[in-house]
Amino acid sequence: MKEYDWNSFKDLIFRNPVIVDKEHVGDGDENTERGNWNSKKEYILSMVGYAVGLGNIWRFPYLAYKNGGGAFLIPYFTMLLLTGIPLFFLESALGQFCSQGPINVWRAVPILQGVGVGMVMVTLIVSIYYNVIIAYSLYYMFASMQYPLPWSACFDWADSNCSTTPSVYCNVSGVLVANWTQENTSCSTPNIITEPVEIPSEQYWDRVALQRSSGLDETGTVVWHLALCLLLSSIIVGAALIKGIKSSGKVVYFTATFPYVVIVILLIRGVTLEGARDGIEFYIGSKSNLTKLAEAQVWKDAATQIFYSLSIGWGGLMTLASYNNFNNNVFKDSLVVTLTNSATSVLAGFAIFSILGHMTHIYKIPVDEVVKEGFGLAFIAYPNALSQLPISPLWSILFFFMLLTVGLDSQFAGIEVINTCLLDAFPKIFKSRHALVTTATCCIIYLLGLPCVTQAGIFWVTLIDQYVASWVLLVLVLFEIIGISYIYGGNRFIKDMEMMLGKKNRTFWIWWRVCWFFISPCIIVFILGWSLVTFVAPTYGDIPYTNWGMALGWCMVAFVLMWIPLLALYKLLKAKGNCWKRLKTLCSPSEKWHPYLDVHRGERYSEERCHRKSSENTPKVDVNVISSSWL
Repeated sequence: MKEYDWNSFKDLIFRNPVIVDKEHVGDGDENTERGNWNSKKEYILSMVGYAVGLGNIWRFPYLAYKNGGGAFLIPYFTMLLLTGIPLFFLESALGQFCSQGPINVWRAVPILQGVGVGMVMVTLIVSIYYNVIIAYSLYYMFASMQYPLPWSACFDWADSNCSTTPSVYCNVSGVLVANWTQENTSCSTPNIITEPVEIPSEQYWDRVALQRSSGLDETGTVVWHLALCLLLSSIIVGAALIKGIKSSGKVVYFTATFPYVVIVILLIRGVTLEGARDGIEFYIGSKSNLTKLAEAQVWKDAATQIFYSLSIGWGGLMTLASYNNFNNNVFKDSLVVTLTNSATSVLAGFAIFSILGHMTHIYKIPVDEVVKEGFGLAFIAYPNALSQLPISPLWSILFFFMLLTVGLDSQFAGIEVINTCLLDAFPKIFKSRHALVTTATCCIIYLLGLPCVTQAGIFWVTLIDQYVASWVLLVLVLFEIIGISYIYGGNRFIKDMEMMLGKKNRTFWIWWRVCWFFISPCIIVFILGWSLVTFVAPTYGDIPYTNWGMALGWCMVAFVLMWIPLLALYKLLKAKGNCWKRLKTLCSPSEKWHPYLDVHRGERYSEERCHRKSSENTPKVDVNVISSSWL
């Protein structure tokens, strides 16, 4: 077994190629320059871990409850079939074909290379706040290692508004009486006044975990316990990716499977509790409302959830698929991952609502008063429910450890997107310094995340979530599908895939042609239009954002999307010929667009390459060469 000392550790980080072997390339790799996955299992687990994110746990159950319960599964799986699987298949195949990250894949349509840069910018910004969410999970996991749980009651950190039961008063001749029930006096319903209170888990979240300020304009100080957890998160991610996919591929054997173990454990425990059936009935049961299917908002929510939960448009699917062997069956992999992702959402909903049902049984309150989404579910409602269980620290540790592993899998892929793009863009500089690139990336992500762990940090996290991880992705994917389907050419892309998958009959491609050419773009335009029309200024709870805060949000949007026109204009100015010829040239594949290895290029790409070379001496441009027809 190889022994490491301090000098070998330095060699690993700073990549002394004379002393350290190529850890990112294995002996049996097909691609000896970029490396490949050690096995098919590692790729599938990495893709499942990337796709199954926090949204599957804290957003889908709420959407199902809000949009008709079991009836919501109809539009949900319909949108999976119409947009989820086709777009997932398209991105995965694109990355696998050329073995490149989300920027270099646009050698297929050079004028749209800004789309790939935009995807990397989204991943960079989202990785900052995702790292913070992992830090939240770490803090709560550590805080759960005590009995009783610190948010199980109103301890010394709470104020007078903290209570486990609502404050009920009786209006007697204009005077509010609190103890009228103990005085054996009656109070008519119109005179009963209920004043809202904050449950212990809500105040713990605001006053202890976040130490939240009053708004974005009151930054406050760094919350040091969160800063330390953020540092630990960055160290874990950096250690897992220190050798690229060779090390992360081993880690996902645990991080991608452990959440399922916890979900099953929580589900078994949940269904044995009193009131669990009531929660499940509201989630997917007799309370389902089929009339909701007539509302356009329900279908929009279903399409949006499918779109975001599969991580389409982030660049991660292309990146992870780029390390596959060229002839890997990416079609079957896409089916496995997308169906697993959706099944996980449904399963997680049962675990969540069974325990929330028990909470409503204890407090004697309706389900709709405890059901929340996002941070409210993960760090307020569910921890409060877990605090009511016997051996509550055990269940709480399991839950937050599950959130930790789910978040880490997504963060692994996000950092790998950034690293892969750097390695693909500057192979001579970074090829032998993979560990250094990973370390530097994680350090930068940590430093950029520090404002998110100040007392105003939650406002920054929400701002990024509302502006960057939202409809901006729809714009990127719309350009993506237009570029591949209409400009590059659907038939040409299908021929590329057949080089990997083998020849398929025409009927096999009919459904994918229809989805890529018509159905998916139409659905994306519908969701994008609806999102822009119904856009409202973001808030955190009841706290609105300042004007400069919203302006900053729009600046982040501009920072992501500006690369599309800027790079297109730059390439047009650098190209040769008149304006029309420049446009035609940039809308056709570059000479570097082909399978990575010569052995996979075959006669087809050799012939096309020769044709391009010969056409350079001819002023006439053949339009038929530029884009294949769909007919």
